[in-house]
This record gives sequence, C-alpha cells and structure tokens, in this order.
Amino acid sequence: MLKKMTVALAGIMLFVPFTGCAQKDEPASSNEVAESEATQAEAKPELSGKVVVYMPSPSGLNEKYVADFEEKTGVDVELFEGTTGEILARLETEKDNPVADVVVLASWSDGLSMKNSGQLMSYTPENADKLYDGWMDADNTLFGTSASALGVIYNTTMVPTLSADWNELADAQYKDMIAIPDPQKSGSCKDFLAGYMYANGEEGWKTWENLANMGMTIPGANKAALEAVTTGEKGILVAGVDYNAYSAINKGEPLQVYYPASGTVINPRPAMILKTSANVDNAKAFVDYLLSDSAQKLVSGAYLLPGRSDITCDNRSNVSDIPTLDINWEEMSKTSDDVAAKLISLCK
Repeated sequence: MLKKMTVALAGIMLFVPFTGCAQKDEPASSNEVAESEATQAEAKPELSGKVVVYMPSPSGLNEKYVADFEEKTGVDVELFEGTTGEILARLETEKDNPVADVVVLASWSDGLSMKNSGQLMSYTPENADKLYDGWMDADNTLFGTSASALGVIYNTTMVPTLSADWNELADAQYKDMIAIPDPQKSGSCKDFLAGYMYANGEEGWKTWENLANMGMTIPGANKAALEAVTTGEKGILVAGVDYNAYSAINKGEPLQVYYPASGTVINPRPAMILKTSANVDNAKAFVDYLLSDSAQKLVSGAYLLPGRSDITCDNRSNVSDIPTLDINWEEMSKTSDDVAAKLISLCK
C-alpha cells in the first residue's frame, strides 16, 4: 500500500548531521549564485501535484528525503518502501497499469535490466557532472545518487578480530558461524556475487562452495542477515551491506566491518524515471533533488556513500578507501540472477 508522507509543519526544520560530509568545491561568488538561480527559475516549470516514488531502505533516510523535498517544492510524495526484490515484484504486477514515477533500487544490474527492457526515460539531472565515473550510464537513464559497499561484518564478542579474505573464511574455526544475505531479496548481495564471479571466473565458485560446506546459512534479506550476527546467532556476515553495519555500530552494537583485501563491489543505487511516469516534471525534480547538496548530506548521515564525488564523509570509509574488484556491470547484469540462484542451492 502506498504511504503518503507529508510534512506536518512547514516551519519545522530537519536535523541533519553535517559533520559526516565535506564538500570539495570552492564556494561560488554571490553573482554566480544569483545568475544560476535566475537561470534555473526560468528553465524550471512550476511544480504541483504529486510524485510516486519506490525506494529501498533505510526508512529514516527516505522519510527525510520526502519531508525535505515536499517542503522545498510543495509536491506531495507517495512512497513505497521495500527491498529491491519487493520493488521489482510490485512493478511487475503493475505493468499494465503503471503507478511509479521514480524508482530507486539497491542493485545497479537490476537497473540496467530495466533500461535494456526499454522502461526508462533519458534525463540529465542537475549536478550529474559531479557523479563518480560510471555512476551514470551513457544514455542518462540511471543515476547512482548513493551507494553501498559489500563487506564482512562480524560480532566482536564472538570473533574479537578478523581480517581474512573471502576465500580464507572457509576455515574450521568459523564452522557454522557464517551467514550471507539472500541474494534473491538483496540486490546488493546479488550484484556482489555476480561481480565476484566475473572477476574470478569459475574458480570463484570454490570460495562459496567451501563456505557452504562450512555451514554458511541464509537468514533472509540484509536486515535479517545482520540481525543474526548482531544477536550472536551467527558470528560473521559475508557480503553484508556496509551502511547497516556502520549504523548499528553507532548505536553501540558489538560489530565491526572491513573490506577484504582482494576487493569487493561498490554498488551504486540507481535512481530512474520511468517512461510511463504520469508526473514527469515532478519526477525530474525529485531526481534533481537526490543530487542536491542537502540530499547528499542526508545520504552521508545514513552511512551510505554519496553519489557525488565532491562530497566525502568522516563517519565511514569513502570510495577511495575501499578495494574493489575488476567488474563489468553489463556482463554482470546478464548472469546475476543465475549466480544468485546457484548460491542459494549451495546453502540448502
């Protein structure tokens, strides 16, 4: 059911922790700012009505997005939240009577699949030139406005220290201690597995076969998988989304997160405008908003990686700190579903 979220009092200002981010750009002069604002005012249509947005967690970030956007534009946001799998399933059920204007997924490869099936509108949002290389496709249909990285998350009461690489975790000392998110529900985990297999070839399956033989289990999607490690049901989560771990650590949970030295996948979360949008101007404004200064600072406050390369964070590892695998998103998008299914079959 769509949830309509509105700002209760327009005068209430959202609290946003700005200490997590720093912008690298030099401030514009007052004349430049005035000229820019005048140009934008001429080019932008007057907005009204609503925009329907489907987005994955975190809920707290989405609530702040909605309140801030509604306050800035006067446009009502109808929001559906779910995992990538739930969002894709909803889109499928609605294909004959489309509802969504803007879709955000936690899987770049699933975004590419939507593009390749002709579902997306081309648009160049404001600040698109500040995105990291590769975080916008060549046709201007996918925009990585935020990202997560996949790491190893461990419970320090069960495993005091850990720095093993992916293949080194298949060790007798970790037998029956390892969990992995369900890759058919977690788009991020699915993309990580596809990236790992792309980078390592068929040899890469030995890592996951060995981990499965050591008792690796699948507790559920990202939230359920992290909960299993937080409560001590399991000691180690592999291919866990990092922002969940950073958030839990900040709340005092006995967790640590690291990125294996051989590399991982940083997964831009694509924001996309559907060709079937009934509120195109509002949809474009929402995507513009996602790349604005205020939205990007909200991203950092939620422990995600900002999509803009001119904004860095001091509350988590930055893009430049994370070792990455050599991957090809187009090729990964062709195999990710099969890779996810095979991983699940190994753990049964």
